[in-house]
Amino acid sequence: MTAELARLVLLANVVSTLVLVGVIWFVQIVHYPQFARVGRDGFAGYEAAHVRLTTWVVAPPMLIEALTSGVLAWQPPSPGLTLVCRGGLLLVIVIWLSTAILQVPQHNVLARSFDADAHRRLVASNWIRTICWSLRGLLVVFLLAQLCLGVVQHGQ
Repeated sequence: MTAELARLVLLANVVSTLVLVGVIWFVQIVHYPQFARVGRDGFAGYEAAHVRLTTWVVAPPMLIEALTSGVLAWQPPSPGLTLVCRGGLLLVIVIWLSTAILQVPQHNVLARSFDADAHRRLVASNWIRTICWSLRGLLVVFLLAQLCLGVVQHGQ
């Protein structure tokens, strides 16, 4: 991979991850807790709209993040960053597994009607993604800082 392509992959990874960090904190602190205030009568429609619209917001950056994390784990921008890049990919895998195994089933229950237990499980289990994306945010900023400092130190 050329140096230019490596920088583009890293930039796409940083941007997609930081977008998702912002989204997940908003969802965790504001959006999911408000589900309980929607009311039972209109909740199934609200949930359907939530899933449909949220997919448009999160699917592109999640796919970009996953793809670029895989590339960075396979070809890190610097040999000294191999473990960091592989750790980043591991966090992406945890996020995707959590989504599929923990959050999607709760959304499926909520799609039928509001269920307080499913809502509680959704909010509680979403902390896994919130923490993992927050760690990824720190990780990509660390990667970017290491490479920027490396470029500055080498005078390039």
